[in-house]
Amino acid sequence: MINDIKKFLNEDQDPKAVEKISEKVNDLLTNGETVEYIAVQNKPAINISPDSIVLTNKRILFFRSKSFGLVTDFNDYLWKDVAESHISEAILGSTFTMTAITGFIETIDYIPKSQARKLYQYAQGKEEEMIEYRRQKELEEKRATAGGITVNTQNEKPEEPQKPQEVKPEVPAEDPMETLMKLKAFLDNDLISLEDYETKKKEILQRM
Repeated sequence: MINDIKKFLNEDQDPKAVEKISEKVNDLLTNGETVEYIAVQNKPAINISPDSIVLTNKRILFFRSKSFGLVTDFNDYLWKDVAESHISEAILGSTFTMTAITGFIETIDYIPKSQARKLYQYAQGKEEEMIEYRRQKELEEKRATAGGITVNTQNEKPEEPQKPQEVKPEVPAEDPMETLMKLKAFLDNDLISLEDYETKKKEILQRM
């Protein structure tokens, strides 16, 4: 088991905690689902039964310990149901927050900063994928609606096609996905702050 979890110990995660949560996650994985990262809470005082966050290629899972570690509850969200995620850093660690498209918010605090940044980095990549996924789905639905054909079931003479109306060219709207990618590049090159990036990203997502 230790060999299986070594890849998740790059940011000083507690091996025992990772091993424990790995056992629980393995029982929940679906066909073709793989674990990509595990982050473990590290409270400054008592950290006997830490909470944890697990990222897979299909979803994000929040594990919370109760009754001194005897009971573990979890909530999971498919990436397509995640609206956004962000981190806020403090002296004793970071708080990772995820907002679902339903508006529900999940938060776990005291995540070590290096682990929280890994969570954020992976989640951002998935969010960008899902923005493109939703855009493509919306386009497909519009094409399906516009391409509906009415079948003439009676022996009636079909109507003559109407002459196409002249359509004035429209100024192409700004691509939200392209704008988000530009903002991410600005952030990666320290041209804007994380706070400015989060604010602009939220504005773009609200306009979609």
